[in-house]
Amino acid sequence: MKATLSVVEVEYIAFQLARELLSYSEPIPDFSTRFPNVLESCVAVPFQRFNKKSLYRTDVQKAAILYYLMIKNHPFQNGNKRIALMTLLYYLYRNQKWLKVEAQSLYRFSLWVAESPADYKQEVIQAIEKFISKNLVVL
Repeated sequence: MKATLSVVEVEYIAFQLARELLSYSEPIPDFSTRFPNVLESCVAVPFQRFNKKSLYRTDVQKAAILYYLMIKNHPFQNGNKRIALMTLLYYLYRNQKWLKVEAQSLYRFSLWVAESPADYKQEVIQAIEKFISKNLVVL
């Protein structure tokens, strides 16, 4: 069975790593200041099922929607792109995968996703899937 993701894991792994490693000059606020239920929704969507079938069937599809929602839905007061990136990497790692890509490319891609118009949600998610697939390595 493929590994899923929980809010507790986001707090203890992705959030803490983003806070410690990616805070720069803009600190990430305390986890308890997140917006109620937004993070829970972001984490639940990739693992939704309908009629006993996953809505997002592959790890890449799950990772893409997770990354998109964590950037666009702003579950935190600050640091959403950084926390989304760490969450994406943690999810991939839990499924024995990783992204082999330069840090600057990840930064630019995260910024592009954040600035993308909401009207192009499906196209952006497809672009995220393509980006992940292109840079994905199996551990």
